Amino acid sequence: MLKMVIPGASGRMGKMLIEAVLADAAMQLHGALDVAKSPALGQDAAAFLGQAQGVCISADVATTIAGADCLVDFTRPEGTLAHLDACVAAGVNMVIGTTGFDESQKARIAEAAKTIGVVFAPNMSVGVNVTLKLLEKAAKALATGYDIEIIEAHHKHKVDAPSGTALKMGEVIADSLGLDLSQHGVFERYGHTGARQDGTIGFSTVRGGDIVGDHTVLFAGTGERIEISHKSSSRAGYAQGSLRAAHFLAANGPGLYDMFDVLDLHDL
Repeated sequence: MLKMVIPGASGRMGKMLIEAVLADAAMQLHGALDVAKSPALGQDAAAFLGQAQGVCISADVATTIAGADCLVDFTRPEGTLAHLDACVAAGVNMVIGTTGFDESQKARIAEAAKTIGVVFAPNMSVGVNVTLKLLEKAAKALATGYDIEIIEAHHKHKVDAPSGTALKMGEVIADSLGLDLSQHGVFERYGHTGARQDGTIGFSTVRGGDIVGDHTVLFAGTGERIEISHKSSSRAGYAQGSLRAAHFLAANGPGLYDMFDVLDLHDL
């Protein structure tokens, strides 16, 4: 029985994860966390489901994760890194779906993975990761004669852009083409931009309403267009993928893994 801890327990993703954990016969909700100012502190973490579990939402990270097996984090970079330090100290594995990390923060995650098991991916959805594999294959087949654009849309409350998933798509495509995304990515266009340069990967961002997450990669050639898309109508896919990642960590030692490792997609 995997003992799970869920931060951001009063938020939409936190609630989705709690519901998924309670539905998994091989998991137990061990703890739930939220920020110190949250009005949900002290409440039963499963109260929104109408079924008390005896697990109250807390802001005390060290006490909450004591004796746990895994923490699943979809919060903000600063909160995730604080949880990461606590997990290292307690020997608790971690699944990180948070996005918006800079390079130094990513290095901290990699260092922690020398001690604990960490699955770190910009998107935990099984479907998104299969899409990434399709993009890897498509980019190699369409390496010449096609312009590549990545269009992503999310809800109006998302604070980072482009999304972590869009950036991962760009990285996968760039790697397949032998390019450096930092040199070949075009992240904004305004005014007189001139003609499109060959070998670039464009990004477009949409923010509005309650869009969970839509991503489309357009390969625009002469006389034809190929579009590879993934659209999320619910966060349930992220939750289910996260639990698969937690099960994966339970069967593997310390290390830094991604969802390609969890889904065994690397060699396809």
